[in-house]
Amino acid sequence: MASHTLNPRPFAGLSCERELVALRELLPAASMTLRLNKEHGGREVVFASVLPALWPALHRKDGTLMVGMQATVPGGDLSRAFAAALLEAAELEAGQAVTHLQIPDDAPTLQEILDDSAPVELTVHETFDFWLDGEGERTEDMSAALQEANDTIMPSRAVAGLEHAYWVDAGSKEHLRWVRSEDEERVVDAIARLHARRESGIGEGTRFVGMFRAEGLTIPVWDLPKGFGADGVSAVADELRERFEAALACEDDLTVMERRARGGIVARQVTLR
Repeated sequence: MASHTLNPRPFAGLSCERELVALRELLPAASMTLRLNKEHGGREVVFASVLPALWPALHRKDGTLMVGMQATVPGGDLSRAFAAALLEAAELEAGQAVTHLQIPDDAPTLQEILDDSAPVELTVHETFDFWLDGEGERTEDMSAALQEANDTIMPSRAVAGLEHAYWVDAGSKEHLRWVRSEDEERVVDAIARLHARRESGIGEGTRFVGMFRAEGLTIPVWDLPKGFGADGVSAVADELRERFEAALACEDDLTVMERRARGGIVARQVTLR
């Protein structure tokens, strides 16, 4: 697949697919550390939600390679684009960034250059201070840029007890967004079954509001009342997961009410590439 060919699910096959989608689409300030495979040097790489100036990649002064998943990159295959950015950053001198990315037609994919055998842990940050290496990078200009970026962050947290689910305080409301890797049709059917039984909420004052598709994965979204918090979601995480997984496993034909609920869900769904 050439770099300009659309790849609707670019991170498929990677064990960290859902984390990469969360970095790309959901989280304002987050990071995780992966490792290149032996063929490509075996060094650690930090995948971040955002880098300064929306750079695709950075070779930090301390030698750390960083990838900015929310950067605008050319082509139709995000896996090839970010692999190209990463390999280009590795060739730069420390302290330099990839600012204008060009992708060769024979560029490898992330699947081809990453060591996918190690477990990964995504960290949600309260600030963008993780951009810095602590070795003299905090100039006056950098401090001002950091403060400006930090002022834009919506408070976000990973939900304890509900893997790949993220709480965010959006100001007037709070939201829960849950990244699912199952086939989209199964996820929609499961939510429709719950919605028809008035069981799609997750607690008092909450409501399921729809879902969207991002990089080939389906992400259900709930509105939460102010003050519900990530801890409020964690408190009902086991019950929510069990209810959802039971609906997901059901193979019965949808009832009339479930089909009606499904139609409303599909009508509100959007796709993010």
